[in-house]
Amino acid sequence: MNAYDFDKTIYKNDSSTDFLIYCLFKHPRAFSRIPSIITGYVKYFIFNKGRKEDFKEKAFSIIKYCDIDRDVADFWRKNKSKIKKFYLEHKREDDVIISASPRFLLEPICNELNINHLICTEVDKNTGKFLSLNCWGKEKVVRFKMKFKNAEVNKFYSDSFSDTPMAELADIAYLVKGEKLLPWK
Repeated sequence: MNAYDFDKTIYKNDSSTDFLIYCLFKHPRAFSRIPSIITGYVKYFIFNKGRKEDFKEKAFSIIKYCDIDRDVADFWRKNKSKIKKFYLEHKREDDVIISASPRFLLEPICNELNINHLICTEVDKNTGKFLSLNCWGKEKVVRFKMKFKNAEVNKFYSDSFSDTPMAELADIAYLVKGEKLLPWK
């Protein structure tokens, strides 16, 4: 089985950021959440206070202003072309997508691409509240082992060294830069 990070690995950008920006401009009332998001950003990234989940909950709070199912569907209609060609050429039936992005955002595109295995952050699609830890770094390995007890990862693909714990689990790992696959170092 092959495992892939999603954002900047098989999707050209960060899907959560793209989606939140899409929602802001589609639902201008959501701009009222910007001061809270900036405060959360400064607290977490500048002063190293709080949890990443706290900051991301503030960011996802804008979905309260959305028609979430329709907005997600519209978002993917406009952004499906950002799925990288290398992935579409390597795609297999037993692929696993493992991502920090929320299920409500990734599940529709995974279904459309016939990806059967998705491990990601669980976020309430109506409130933006986190229902699980952020599926990032070591947490990806924890979640993978919970879902696939004795499975082996043949190949792992990611754009970020934050995914080193998953890369170490794989027989072979690749660092993805654009459409290029580089050996993991």
